[in-house]
Amino acid sequence: MREKLVKEETLRRVLHNQVQELKGNIRVFCRVRPPAGAEIRDQAQIAFPDTDEHAREIELVGPTTETALGTATTKSYPFAFDRVFPPAATNGEVFEEISQLVQSALDGYNVCIFCYGQTGSGKTYTMSSADGMIPRTVQQIYASAAALQDRGWAYTMEGQFLEIYNENINDLLVADDVRKHEIRHDAKLCRTTVTDLTTVALDTPDRVRDILATAFANRSVASTQANERSSRSHCVFVLRLLGVNAASGERREGTLNLIDLAGSERLSFSQSTGDRLKETLAINKSLSCLGDVIYALGSASAHIPYRNSKLTYLLQYSLSGNSKTLMFVNISPLRQHVTESVNSLRFATKVNNTQIGVARRVKPAPVP
Repeated sequence: MREKLVKEETLRRVLHNQVQELKGNIRVFCRVRPPAGAEIRDQAQIAFPDTDEHAREIELVGPTTETALGTATTKSYPFAFDRVFPPAATNGEVFEEISQLVQSALDGYNVCIFCYGQTGSGKTYTMSSADGMIPRTVQQIYASAAALQDRGWAYTMEGQFLEIYNENINDLLVADDVRKHEIRHDAKLCRTTVTDLTTVALDTPDRVRDILATAFANRSVASTQANERSSRSHCVFVLRLLGVNAASGERREGTLNLIDLAGSERLSFSQSTGDRLKETLAINKSLSCLGDVIYALGSASAHIPYRNSKLTYLLQYSLSGNSKTLMFVNISPLRQHVTESVNSLRFATKVNNTQIGVARRVKPAPVP
C-alpha cells in the first residue's frame, strides 16, 4: 500500500507539472483594487467584457479630448491577460488561481510571484495583508505537507525577509540593519542566496504572522502625494522548502519568492523632493531595468542585463526559465490614474508575451 501511494504521488507530480507548463512558465494576472470612501465619485471607466466566460479581458476608457475641428473623441485601451480580477474579487478568489504554483514549490521547483503597479494600487494588500498571498501560501504548504506524510514525505520550511532600498539590501527581520548583504548565485544548482540574512524556521503558521509583522514594521515607507503610506522599497519574502521521503530516499528542494515591488511613480504627479526624490529615482530605475530584462528575454538577446539593478540580479533565476513565474499587475480604479494604469498594463502585456523556457526541478544539494 505504501509503495502504491509513493507511485501515485510521483505520477501526480509529473502530470501537475505538465499542466503548469501548458499554461506557460510566465503568467500575468491583472487585479483592480476597489475604490475606498470618497474615491467612488472619481472612478475611471473600466470594463470587463468577458467576466461571465474566461475573465481574461479588461478595457480602460481614457479622458475625452477635442480635436482641432471641435470633435470630441474618447479612446479605449483593451488588454487581455491570463486572468483579470475586478474590484469585487477577494484575496481568497485570487489565491485559488495561484495555489497550483504553490504546489509546484513543494514538488521541487523555484516559483516567483510578484506584484507590479503604481503606488496605491493595492500590491501590499494583495501580498501581505492578513489574508493575503503570503499567509495563504504558507497555510496551503502546511496542509499539503501534512497530507504528504502518508506518502512518506517529511517537510521542513524556513523563511527570510529582505528589502531592496535605494539599491541596498536590508534584512527586514532586524531593526536598523546596517550590515552589507551580497547576492550570490550558484549556477550549478540554479540557486540564489543573500549573505547574512536572518533565517527563521517556520514550524507553525503563527511564526509566519510574527515575521510578517516584524518585516512590515521595519520596511521603508513614507508619505507622498501619490499615497499616504507609500512603500519605498521592493520587499521579498523567501520561503525555502526541503522534502525528504524516508521510504524512497528521494529529496525535493524548492524556493518560493513572494515579492511586493515598490510602486512606480511619475515625478510630475508625486512631486517628490529630497529623500523622496532619491527613493523615487531608485525605484523607477530598477523597474526600468526589469523592463529591459523582460525585453531582452522576449527578443532572445544574447545578453540579458540582470546586473543592471539589485532587483533583476536577485530575480535572475526566477526570470531566466528555471522558475515558474507569475506577475500581478495591480491598477488603481481612479480616473486621474488612467494614464499610469495604461502604462502598467502595457508593461504587463510585454511580460505576458515573453517566453522564458521550461522550468526544471531544483537539484537538491548533496547531503553532508
